[in-house]
Amino acid sequence: MTEPKPSDAAAGESQPRRQQLLENIIGYVLENGVSQLTLRALAQAAGSNNRMLLYYFGSRENVIVAALAGAEDRFPGMRAIIPNLDDQSIPLDTRLFDAWQTIADPLNRPFHRLFFEIFGIAGFQHQQFTDLLTAISTEWVAHVAAAFEHEGVPDAVALVFAHEFVALWRGLQATLLSMGDEDLVNRAAIDATTALLARVRLAVV
Repeated sequence: MTEPKPSDAAAGESQPRRQQLLENIIGYVLENGVSQLTLRALAQAAGSNNRMLLYYFGSRENVIVAALAGAEDRFPGMRAIIPNLDDQSIPLDTRLFDAWQTIADPLNRPFHRLFFEIFGIAGFQHQQFTDLLTAISTEWVAHVAAAFEHEGVPDAVALVFAHEFVALWRGLQATLLSMGDEDLVNRAAIDATTALLARVRLAVV
C-alpha cells in the first residue's frame, strides 16, 4: 500500500515530527477504527492539532491513507506478500498458498479490519480516495499476473486469473472477519486455489 506524499509545505523537510504524529494515529485507528474520526479527532489521537496535521499531511483523507500504509508496516507478513509473490525461486503454488496463509493468520486480523473499513469509506468518497482505490484494485493483481506470465500464461489470460485469485483472497478475508468458521474457510481457500492453479496451468503456452 503506497503512502501519499507529504503536503508541499512539508516536502523536503526532516520528518521526525510527522512520523511521530503518524505512529500515534496508527496505534489509535488500529484500536478504534476511522469511520467516526474527524480531522479534530485525528489530531487529538496524534497529540496535536488540526493545523499541524494539515501541514504534514494535507487533508484528513491523506492522514487516513498514510495511517493504513503505516499500519501495514506493523504486520511484516502482510508487507512480505508481494516480495514473496515476486520470488521466482519459489514454486508458484507455494507462493500462492503462502500468501493465503499470511492473509488468514489471526495475527493480521487487526490490519484487515482497518483495511476493509477504509476501503468501504473510500467506496463512498471515491473522489477523495482515487489513488487508494486504484492501488487496491491493481497492486496485488499486477504481481499475481506477473507470476502467471512468468509460468508462460499469456498476458491477458494471466490478468484475468490474477483478478480471480485476488477476489478469492478478499472474499475469504472478509469471511474470516465476519467470524466465519476458520477451518471451513481455510479448506475453501485450499480447494479453490488448487482448482484455479489447474486452470492456470492449462493456459500455459
